Amino acid sequence: MMNFNKLGIDTGGRTTGKVKLHCPRCRDTRSNKRDKPLSVNLDSGLFHCHYCNWSGSAKEPVTQPQNTYTPAVPAKPAAERPVPITELHRKWLMEERGISAHAIDSMALTSANAWMSQSGSYEACIGFNYYEQGKLVNTKFRSMLKHFKMLQGAETIPYNIDGILSVPECIITEGEIDALSFITAGRMDVISVPSGANTNLSWLDRFIGTHFDDKQTIFIAVDTDAKGVILRDELVRRLGMHRCRIVSFDEGCKDANEHLLKYGADSLKLLLDTAPEVPLEGVFTAIDINDDLQRLFLEGLKPGLDTGWSELDKLCTWEAGRLCLITGVPGCGKSEFVDELVMRLNLRHGWKTAFFSPENMPMSYHMRKLIEKATGERFDSQTMAGGTFQKAVNYLHDNFSSIMPDDDFTLDNILNKARTLVARKGIRILVVDPYNRIEHHIPPQMTETQYISMVIDKMSNFAWRNNCLFILVAHPRKINRDAATGREPRLSMYDINGSAHFYNKTDYGLIVERDRTEQVTRVRVEKVKFKHLGQGNGAEATFVYNLTNGRYVSCTPGNTSGIVYDNTTWI
Repeated sequence: MMNFNKLGIDTGGRTTGKVKLHCPRCRDTRSNKRDKPLSVNLDSGLFHCHYCNWSGSAKEPVTQPQNTYTPAVPAKPAAERPVPITELHRKWLMEERGISAHAIDSMALTSANAWMSQSGSYEACIGFNYYEQGKLVNTKFRSMLKHFKMLQGAETIPYNIDGILSVPECIITEGEIDALSFITAGRMDVISVPSGANTNLSWLDRFIGTHFDDKQTIFIAVDTDAKGVILRDELVRRLGMHRCRIVSFDEGCKDANEHLLKYGADSLKLLLDTAPEVPLEGVFTAIDINDDLQRLFLEGLKPGLDTGWSELDKLCTWEAGRLCLITGVPGCGKSEFVDELVMRLNLRHGWKTAFFSPENMPMSYHMRKLIEKATGERFDSQTMAGGTFQKAVNYLHDNFSSIMPDDDFTLDNILNKARTLVARKGIRILVVDPYNRIEHHIPPQMTETQYISMVIDKMSNFAWRNNCLFILVAHPRKINRDAATGREPRLSMYDINGSAHFYNKTDYGLIVERDRTEQVTRVRVEKVKFKHLGQGNGAEATFVYNLTNGRYVSCTPGNTSGIVYDNTTWI
């Protein structure tokens, strides 16, 4: 039996899986009462607060809580229990991989016979042990056949994370043996990313404040293959190009261990001294963008990301580093469309979003709409099960953030907070909805047109520098009806209140229109700057709005009969 309730841990009705919850030990003392730092494994009963370090197990007597970290390591069969590293494995590391005895011993490597699904048998493996605060959290097994596995159910953290705590520099590699290579060269301030060249850096979120904010220099020493380059670029984006230096290995070497074997420990250490900074901002040569040129040369221009709205995807695909303008008359469904657009990009491609959306306040109202879109169910306790509700809350917590300053609604303040979310949460989309809720201070002697041009430049620069999609929702100016027909003329992007720069300086331009006669919503693609991303010729995609969950369903213009609404869960 679990004792979560007796420990004061509110699981919200969940009984299985892993969840993030409020910590009853520290919540009352914290200024951010909404943060959920308590990681709970409802199946094993283990829990750990990443803020106050309260840890323990709900299976244990509640009168004896543990105050030290309890590793989420499941019990191992006798065949897999680790032993001190064998002479066979030690010899292989030293003779075949060039790893020093000091590195092997200081990192507490072990040996074990582990079951490997790749071969369907037990194999003699080296155990690379992952510690945090001196406590074992995870183990990666590597056999001589180069088969790998991690402990099932254990937390994913960087290898040797303790080695970079409270030091001014650190080195980031792509594998444990690469990290051991730098330790062999005399540097203990090195980590290896978990799971290899994976651009999902969610593991980084928890360590940004404690292990990376204080770094003056960060050496990126990952592999030089295509996946390694993508990982390198994402690490630079998250950690900031101003303090990152790129380690380039000598000819014939794709990683740190190959360089160690070919050129020796002194040469590997020297690479850090000669590692160049990320190229000076604003100054480039062809060599600086050689990787991008090579990729473009070999693969050509490719469409951007799709949304799953088939008709819209034919007209427009999405690329990071771009500024998108969305407009429409009040009540046309702009915000609802944007909410579903970013959710689809998240579910299909992992892009996380930050909203500055004052018109969606209170925040719980906005989250309610997002939960309906995510679950496909109406948001009320009679329709939606408690488990579904909590699953949706956890999904929103992991993927969506809201920027709502107490009193400073200036664009500079919004962008500063968004930049922090790029580093801490890995956001890929920033939504500002709407433009007129930004606090504007037009400098003396500057016209409104000049000011709007400057603001749009700031938004475009943020998108480019942080490799984000910036979505700006803007209201049009008041448009008078035609005196003869009584109809309102069709909007264009030049009708946005303030300046033609809204059209001229953006990469995408979409207009949302609601036809109340036909009961459909039309999304007109007025502008797509680059042809490989779509066609900005005014073509339209037509949708019907699902009143149950706020989703848009594609339909054929003029024919809304027989629409099948999607009420399935997306999470």
